[in-house]
Amino acid sequence: MIRISTIFIAICMVLVAASLGLVLYAVAGISGTESAIVALTALTFLILYNAVSMRLRDRSDVGGQIADLSRGTADLARQVAEFGRRLAAIEGRIASSNSTNSDRIQSVVGEINELGGLVRQLATTVSTHEDLLAGNAPAPAPAPIARLEPEAPIDLIAPFEERPAPPPLPAPPSRPAPAIQTQAANPVPAVNGRNQTQLLAALRNAIDENRIDIFLQPMVTLPQRKVRFYEAVTRLRDERDQLIAAEEFISIAEASGLIGRIDNMVMLRCVQVLRRLMVRNKDVGVFCNVAASTLGNSTTFAQCLDFLEANRALAPSLVLEFKQSTFRNLGPAETENLAALAQRGFRFSIDHVTDLRIEPRELADRGVRFIKVPATLLLDPRQASASDIHPSDLSDLLGRFGIDLIAERIEGERAVVDLLDYDVRFGQGFLFAPPRPLRPEGASATGGASPNQAQDIQGSNGSAPPSQGATSGATSAAPAQRITGNAALARRI
Repeated sequence: MIRISTIFIAICMVLVAASLGLVLYAVAGISGTESAIVALTALTFLILYNAVSMRLRDRSDVGGQIADLSRGTADLARQVAEFGRRLAAIEGRIASSNSTNSDRIQSVVGEINELGGLVRQLATTVSTHEDLLAGNAPAPAPAPIARLEPEAPIDLIAPFEERPAPPPLPAPPSRPAPAIQTQAANPVPAVNGRNQTQLLAALRNAIDENRIDIFLQPMVTLPQRKVRFYEAVTRLRDERDQLIAAEEFISIAEASGLIGRIDNMVMLRCVQVLRRLMVRNKDVGVFCNVAASTLGNSTTFAQCLDFLEANRALAPSLVLEFKQSTFRNLGPAETENLAALAQRGFRFSIDHVTDLRIEPRELADRGVRFIKVPATLLLDPRQASASDIHPSDLSDLLGRFGIDLIAERIEGERAVVDLLDYDVRFGQGFLFAPPRPLRPEGASATGGASPNQAQDIQGSNGSAPPSQGATSGATSAAPAQRITGNAALARRI
């Protein structure tokens, strides 16, 4: 449709041309034909001028429209890119949330399966003891070490209370009975006129009668001195309840092939202790020492691996500790077994460090996350020239590979101040707390009975044997009723 402005311009051009012709005809005296020709010429000129001007105006308008369209396209592209970025971020969050939920579900499923196995074992054990109590039969032999039934339940309500001293035993006529010391700081010497044969016999009896005790020594953060980990220290009790330190029987146990059974028992106790500690503090951890011969013995290691596999949920909090010499002398079998433990999520620690020639990358690849170095070795000025790195830089070097440095055997405040200059994050030693024993559960549940009676009442699996019914009637009657009720409940399960 022709616009009104175009029509108006055309009329104006016709009027201008006609006016020009009339003026020429009337004023100039030109003939009508010539005046008409001049008027047509002027009209043609005006039409051409109008056409050219409109074409130029249209071109300028198209350029502006193209520029506007370009700017609009660029804005649209930026908005599309922003929406794409937001969509990618949302997809990443959804994927991360799904992965986290999947890991949590797998962890819960694993714990549920583990609890199911524990319930079945509890049902079997309680049912067996009920049948034995009903038939007045002798108690069965203790379960294998690698199973989950606790052989000596531990009470962690007061984990650092001293063990109550048992009643004095009747002294032999030849000499008086030695005093029983229960403090971990001053253990009774194991070799007291006793040769290696007698010590080996005492060691075998202690293992068979389940007289392997666990002492806990805390590891604290520096400088806050907040307890972060515990190290399980092994003590052996002989027939007189005298304590024998690990340094005195480890060599004999390794030579006689008993170290595997000891490590199994200690590992079981460490798991029991860790489960009770984690009820109150999820961030706590326990260091459990493992001998090199256990790592290299295929039979013993298979039992340990089965037990650790059943308690895989505790892998982030249970740290297996080896000597520095063990890591330096790893054979093919030991390397493979160590890799199997690392594959299941267990972390390692190195102690008994004798020098600072450490390869942190190699240790980190093997799963080592902690290195315990004596404070005297770190603060020895001769180590600066004897080692590849200055001791003050050791903590930063290990930290770059995810390994924490722990200073052990700290006995003075001066050493703590010097270690803070070395950026040491964890400390252990008698300055903070000595290794202290744990109370057996039977000592608090027997109503004033002596420790020996409490141990007899408790038995190997926490149940009372029939022979104790005549000794304490009121005390043994209640446990018998509870056992019967638990057995019925377990059988329904």
